[in-house]
Amino acid sequence: MEIIKGVIKDPQKIVFYGVEGIGKSTFASKFPNPLFIDTEGSTKNLDVARLKKPTSWEYLGQQIDYVKKNKPCKTLVIDTIDWTERLAIEFITARSKKTSITSFGYGEGFIQLEEEFGRFLNKLSDIIEVGINVVLTAHAKIVKFEQPDEMGAYDRWELKLGNKTTAKTAALVKEWADMVLFANYKTVSVATDDKGKKFKGQGGKRVVYTTHHPAWDAKNRHDLPDEMPMEYEAIAHCIPAKSKPSQQQQQQPKQEAAFLGDEPAKAPGTKAPEPLEQEPPEPPKQEPVKQDQPKQDLSGLPKPLADLMLTNEVTIEEIQQAVASRGYYPQNTPIQNYDQNFIDGVLIGAWGQVFQMIKDFRDDLPF
Repeated sequence: MEIIKGVIKDPQKIVFYGVEGIGKSTFASKFPNPLFIDTEGSTKNLDVARLKKPTSWEYLGQQIDYVKKNKPCKTLVIDTIDWTERLAIEFITARSKKTSITSFGYGEGFIQLEEEFGRFLNKLSDIIEVGINVVLTAHAKIVKFEQPDEMGAYDRWELKLGNKTTAKTAALVKEWADMVLFANYKTVSVATDDKGKKFKGQGGKRVVYTTHHPAWDAKNRHDLPDEMPMEYEAIAHCIPAKSKPSQQQQQQPKQEAAFLGDEPAKAPGTKAPEPLEQEPPEPPKQEPVKQDQPKQDLSGLPKPLADLMLTNEVTIEEIQQAVASRGYYPQNTPIQNYDQNFIDGVLIGAWGQVFQMIKDFRDDLPF
């Protein structure tokens, strides 16, 4: 067993939420080398790197897998997590052919939502493991809160997740995060008469709250002050700017040294071996240039399905072959004639199984 002591400065899991228009996306853009997955299309006016807006829950999962494999950034920003929840709800309802998450009996829909969101957070934890910070932005909402052991109730700010009491997505996200930061405008009430009976609000300074309060949810593990100005520099010392080097990157210096011709140390009195005569290297073989295949027209298909097909280079004929092999529709049936519930619940909702079937068909080809 190995005992590890001291502070371990790993990439951070951060939830940053606040009222509308306070600048959540702009704040997230200050993190080291951010890459946005813009689920609601709110970063169009920001000069940031972004992936295509996900049109389905499956497509969002593939984007996260891409980031994990290729490490194109130091910070992954999902903007916003409450709009991400909508994609999960659409996926669950389409898969079960329901019109609403509340159509399930005995809260079954919210149980499935909790499970899907748990798997989603596990994917984001995998991003942390490869050395990339993860920032989730979210909107805030005011809810009525009542303490179990006290009389009365009061309003407080919370994540805009899970509109029903049976939904647990907000709790999952808060438990997953290393930091939950709440941004709001600080307003001061000032008396307008001598008797102190009339007041008006003044101020408007943007601040970030970092610890729990009866009026909002927040937490941190870095001993931050309870209230800070809404500036990235206030938390910059908590955020690693360098990603973890992969095993291949760790071996790279040795490979570069061998390439540059560095020689190992020689024992005293030994002569360096004379270089062997080498034949001139053969010119590199010219590979035939592959002509680009004509792009298929997917304009008549639902956009979530078209995005999955383009990302995985799946053709219309392959979809038709997979559908016909299971006896759903004859192979020559246009995809536009498929029932919409079948497209949402099977082709999109179970894309992993559909794509695996297509890959099996490709492996069986004789060439």
